[in-house]
Amino acid sequence: MTDLLNGIPRVDPTADPPWTLRIVARVLSTELGSVVHRRVMAPLDGPLGRLTRGRLHFGKGTIPLVVLRSTGAKSGVERDVPLGYFTDGDDVILIASNYGQAHHPSWYYNLLKNPQCQLFPEGRTDRGGHFVARLTEGADRDRLFDLAAGYAANFASYAVKTDGVRTINVFRLSPA
Repeated sequence: MTDLLNGIPRVDPTADPPWTLRIVARVLSTELGSVVHRRVMAPLDGPLGRLTRGRLHFGKGTIPLVVLRSTGAKSGVERDVPLGYFTDGDDVILIASNYGQAHHPSWYYNLLKNPQCQLFPEGRTDRGGHFVARLTEGADRDRLFDLAAGYAANFASYAVKTDGVRTINVFRLSPA
């Protein structure tokens, strides 16, 4: 098994997360931390990554990050969004948590309508590759979500927020 999956570094969600991730996950588990990240830091992450060609982002050294390039479900326009991820076998796993909000993130709808996408490690558009996304279901979805929650505690708090409102979906992205 190589360290790269179609240009994306493998991330083992069963490994001990870095101490920085444990702290950030706790902060993101709070309402204030989630709101600040969602409204301030996340919108700046994309431009910061593009400006520095992927050398800097707010999660640097904390969480493995990919930029997902997908085609807009309604607009048909390519959209880039930085997301945390991990790998499972030969697939990249993305969690559509949207900070535990009542609605799915926009990229969720994009991947449902247009599963062909690209991933770039740390926002480096000179690296990465093409993938095909598919929504997980049942035991596979539950296992992958549990791995995410064990790796970054904020996912467990997001599940509590969405309980009875929506299911936090999980995507498998396989190299195209």
